[in-house]
Formats: sequence, structure tokens, C-alpha cells
Amino acid sequence: MPDFKDPEIFRTVLSSLQTGVYLMDRDRKIHFWNDGAERLTGYLQHEVLGHSCQENLLKECDELGCSSCRGLCPVRDTLLNGRKKVSQMYFHHKDGRRIPVHVWTVPIRDEHGSIIGAAESFENQRSSLEKRRVQNTLASYGCLDETTGIPNLGFTQFHLRENLTGFEEYRVPFSILLTRIENLDSFRLKYGREAGDTILGLVARNLKNTLRPTDFLGRWDDDKFLAIAPSCENQGVKSLVDRVRRVLHYEGIQWWGDELLATTSIGSATVMTGDTTETLIGRAEVSRSQNLAKAAAAGAGKDGNT
Repeated sequence: MPDFKDPEIFRTVLSSLQTGVYLMDRDRKIHFWNDGAERLTGYLQHEVLGHSCQENLLKECDELGCSSCRGLCPVRDTLLNGRKKVSQMYFHHKDGRRIPVHVWTVPIRDEHGSIIGAAESFENQRSSLEKRRVQNTLASYGCLDETTGIPNLGFTQFHLRENLTGFEEYRVPFSILLTRIENLDSFRLKYGREAGDTILGLVARNLKNTLRPTDFLGRWDDDKFLAIAPSCENQGVKSLVDRVRRVLHYEGIQWWGDELLATTSIGSATVMTGDTTETLIGRAEVSRSQNLAKAAAAGAGKDGNT
């Protein structure tokens, strides 16, 4: 099990979330700005860290107008009274367009309970509505897997064929990530099908939250998931695999008072000229097996040194 007392673990997870997250001190100076905040606003970390939100980089607006920092903005309100807030606002993207966002504001307290800052998380309202609309549409056509709520094998195969056709005709690159829950049959035999289905749902949710918004995720086999990452090659797919591996590492659920753990393995492949579904998946399987063997060897080496 990872040492969850290490704050770097939490920083790494927060940094990679695709939901926007940023942290401020009592002077509203920004000390943390994650990948999701960059993606949603267009502002990179170095452009906002050390600046105060009162500089109004995002030009926050609500239903009554803009420049809400001049009034009782959610952050100021939370810093004053310590209450959590949920708001619907507009941020101005770096390129000038307005983005409708859901914003959650919470106080940050020290070990004595004193408020030392505030944290905000936010996501695009339209993106959330669009995801629900797409989800409902897929469900109505029988394209969703009932256990995990993500696209089923048939729709995932169709989506992969579409990407292969796009590469063949227009040279649009993409990569795939193949994730397997190791020994799922044994896990089900020991703890029951319901526990196995719970693990499947957990892995599916964590994969969706870790992958990029443009990536596709679906079932590939009883114990496997397939992610399709458009315009992702070489170093990009390596970084994506590393991020997924860090987040998944060991998956666990609380089950009748016990913590049940499941191990996952991940492989990847980037599309090449002449690829078929079989050749592309075959390379990802080889990559997954190699990564699993490396992880096992590393684990054995650590055991031998202890």
C-alpha cells in the first residue's frame, strides 16, 4: 500500500485532475493551480501562481454582472464566515470567451481550526450537461455497459474501427491504453460477483477521472478497459500511462469491514500504418504484459532488500 501520509501523493492526484482546482491564502494569493484549471481557463500555472484572484484574471461574473471581486465574492464570503459555497458563474477564458462554470468554494483550516485560506474547484456547466446528454443517448440505444456505466464492448469496437479509418484516410494519430484488473475471476470466486462488479465500477470511474476529457473509455473484455486517446503519441502516451498507473496502482473497496484490493496492469500502443484492430490490440497486450513483469520484478527486488 502507498504511504498516504506523504503529501506529495495528494499533490500529484490533485494536479492531474481534469476538474479545475486552485488554492488561495487569506490574502487570496494563488498557491496551487492544477491541470484542470489550465485546461478550462487557458491560463498556465506560471501565469497565475503568486497572483491574487483580486487581480481578476478570470473576470468572474454572475447573473448580476462581472467583477464580482468588488462585491461579496464566494472566496471572500468563505474566508469571512468559513461557510462552504456553491455558485454558478462565468469565467473569462484567456482567449476572451465566457465559460459557464459550477464553482465549489471551501475554507482551508490549520490544525487549530483557524481559516488560513480557501480552495475552489470548478467545472464547465455545458460540459457536464453534454456528458449527461451523451450518456442518456448511448443508454437509449443499448450502447452502455450496465455494470460500469461506460460504453460496452460492441460500441468500443465500433469506436476503435472509426479511429482506425480516420488514421487510414486522414492520418489522424491516436493511441490506446489497455487496462486489466488482474485475477478478477479469483477475486469474484473469493468475495462474490457483487464485490467484483464494485471493483469494476471503481476502476472505470477512476480511469474516466484520470484520462483527458477528449479521450474515449469503454469495456474491452470482462476484466479489461480500452481507452482511445486522440492526437496522443510518443511522450504524450507515456505521460498518460504514468498518470493512470499512479492513480490506479492498487484499487481497494471496503467490503463488510474488510479492505479488498485488486491489482491493475496497463499497456499502450500508438497506431501505425497498416494497423488493424488485432495488431493494435496485440501490441498493447505485449506492452501490458511487459509492464506487469517489470512491476513484479521491482516488487520482488524491494522484498529482497527488506
